[in-house]
Amino acid sequence: MSLDISMKELLETGVHFGHRTNRWDPRMKSYIFTERNGIHIVDLQQTVERLKEAYNLIRDCIAEGGSILLVGTKRQAQETILTEAERCGMPYVVERWMPGTLTNWSTIHARIMELERLEKMRDSGEMERLIKKEQLTIERKINRLLVHLSGIRDMNGLPDLLFVVDVTRNYTAVHEANLKGVPVVAMVDTNCDPTNIDYLIPSNDDAIRAIKLIVHKIADAVLEGKAMRKEDEAEEALKPIGEDETRERVRAAISLEEDVDDEVLLGDTVLKKLAKTRQEEAEAEEAKAKELAEKEAGKEEEIKEEEEKPAEEFKAEEKIEKKETKPRKPAKSTKGDDKKEEEKPVKEAKAEEKEAKPRKSVKSEDKEVKEKPAKEAKDRDMGKEKEEEKPIEELGLNTRANNALASAGIMNLANVLAKLKSGDDALLDLPGIGQKTLTDIKKVLKKMGYKIPETAEEEPKKKE
Repeated sequence: MSLDISMKELLETGVHFGHRTNRWDPRMKSYIFTERNGIHIVDLQQTVERLKEAYNLIRDCIAEGGSILLVGTKRQAQETILTEAERCGMPYVVERWMPGTLTNWSTIHARIMELERLEKMRDSGEMERLIKKEQLTIERKINRLLVHLSGIRDMNGLPDLLFVVDVTRNYTAVHEANLKGVPVVAMVDTNCDPTNIDYLIPSNDDAIRAIKLIVHKIADAVLEGKAMRKEDEAEEALKPIGEDETRERVRAAISLEEDVDDEVLLGDTVLKKLAKTRQEEAEAEEAKAKELAEKEAGKEEEIKEEEEKPAEEFKAEEKIEKKETKPRKPAKSTKGDDKKEEEKPVKEAKAEEKEAKPRKSVKSEDKEVKEKPAKEAKDRDMGKEKEEEKPIEELGLNTRANNALASAGIMNLANVLAKLKSGDDALLDLPGIGQKTLTDIKKVLKKMGYKIPETAEEEPKKKE
């Protein structure tokens, strides 16, 4: 089935009417037949030829499993594109072309998924849990997305073809298709640029009847392609599942062949090489087996040695015990033997004394324990005396206190403690020492660990 269209139908629908002569595009000159009353007339013979070419292209593309996107955003084409796209089951755009529909399809697809998610929320009743304001915002969002994406929500990817009504108005769609390599089929009027169109149909793109006629034929091409595709699928399903004659012949030949020895098929050189490789493999396996046997024998010997060690140690201990428990031989009547026996206990006693000397008795250990605190106390007193011999400059007092104490003849810490022992007045009576200097001295002594007496009778003591 091919395109069935006549010149009469084209003339009745006004396909031949172009724009005014002063608004024409010179690149459309080859598609203009003549001029009448200041209006260009389109060459309908070329229109029919181009329409047939586009019809066959769309039919074959759909038959191979492709898709076509119908675009018509002007008011005259919106209703026609919508009805014909729904009739043939193809995606369409009748509102504003969303920039990036082809070049940024991933983002557009994400917005389609968002639309489906919001619709599921609305249909499942999850929106009823929200407050009214949130429900209204979601409803408005759904409506806004439906306006722009309702025609392409079932589109799984980039289309194989793009059909456009009014190229100048939908310039962005044509440009994106050119960038992505999608062929463009378009209705091109006398005021349009045909350079970026792959398959143009010279026609009036403003008349509603002309748009209806051309778009209707495009939809018919889509339906015919779908029918062809269904027929092909049915034929493939009806084909018997079997094997070709060639495959059957090959299998029969293979089954008839008998097993043949290697000596018949292979030459002498190849057989020698195979024999060598087999010998090498056998030798390698024997060497591996020997290594494994040696390893196992070594492991068994180690286990035996470990088992024999404790037995040898036990025997050595038994020998030592026997030696110790051996009875002494009876003394002989000879004098030489008597002398030797007398000397033995003396030597043994001396050896015992030597062994006992380094050992300390329990009493000596108790003495050491008792003497430890006394030694520590002595060490502390020695440290205290050394600390009390410190000069005044090393105590960390301010310069005023240092000068006052030096002028009074107090040169070290011991002198300061002696004065404090007699009372605070002993220091306050000294020239240049006031209450503030006295408090500073007491603070320094407290930091050093001395207990400052509140009365004159108490002696300043250092914390232990």
